[in-house]
Formats: sequence, structure tokens, C-alpha cells
Amino acid sequence: ASGGGGKGMRLVEKAEALEAAAESAAREAKASFGDATLLLEKYIQEPRHVEVQIMGDLHGDLMHFGERECSLQRRHQKVIEEAPAARLSQETKDKIAECAVRLAKGVGYANAGTVEFLVDKEENFYFLEVNSRLQVEHSVTEAVWGVDLVKTQILVAQGARLADLFPERAKMKPRG
Repeated sequence: ASGGGGKGMRLVEKAEALEAAAESAAREAKASFGDATLLLEKYIQEPRHVEVQIMGDLHGDLMHFGERECSLQRRHQKVIEEAPAARLSQETKDKIAECAVRLAKGVGYANAGTVEFLVDKEENFYFLEVNSRLQVEHSVTEAVWGVDLVKTQILVAQGARLADLFPERAKMKPRG
């Protein structure tokens, strides 16, 4: 429940291995992060890690700036970010972005953020987490979409409306 970088994670393939794996993971999590709380999650073989850059204003408007794929990882840390995701159908990209926006609107989100998903081989996708801030890889989205997310975040915090900042947003598409 706490931490990151794969610490406290264990793959359990048989029910009889669950107790020992949970005890081991809890010990590692407690030692690393001071919290032994565990979450059980479905294991997805050969997952793809896809995240959607969102921005919400103080007036209830919310939009996304496409997806980034960060499936190439080492020790559960992102190595390469690619935007837009190259081997994902447009239908799935649209559904993931729609879910990210719906989720953020549902909680009245107002800020820059990243909604993360895992995608399986059949392009089923599963919510992973929301990072309620700009991540270091936001610059990939800035380059692809031609938008300054840091400036936009500051303007939104000062009360600017996304509709005024991006009047042509319905026509906005990633570059290239």
C-alpha cells in the first residue's frame, strides 16, 4: 500500500504460497516504508503501462492530452516514455482517455495529473493509480502536444478556464 519500485511485491501463483508471500512482502514493506499494509491485485501477464495526462480547472472542466506508454521498465521503474502509444488501437486509446477524464470529473479534480492503467494482451485495461501532480515525464506530452503543462497548471491554479486557454481543443491532436 505504501512505497514503490517493486518493494513489497510478490507474485503468488498457488493458494498455498499466499501466506508466506504475504508475510515476506509485509516485512519488506515495513522495513522500507514503515507500513506493512498490503493490497492484493490481479496479476497481468505481459502488461503494458499506459498513462493519461489530464488537466482540470477550478470551474469543473477537464481535458486530457493523450496517452504515454511506459512499458519498458527496469526494476519497476520507467525507462522509456512513448507518446502516443504505438501498438494500441485508437479505440482503446479513446476508451482509456475517456475513463481517465470521467474518473477525474467524478471527484471534482482540479490540477494537472496522470491517470495510470495496466493493459493486457487483449487490450483490456485496469486502473492503477492517479498521480495528482506533473510527473517528470510530462515533458514527453508537452513535446507531442505542443503545450506548456507547467504554465497551464499555474494559470489554472489562478482561476483560468481550460476553455479559454484551449478554445480549439476539440481540434487538438498530437503532433506527427
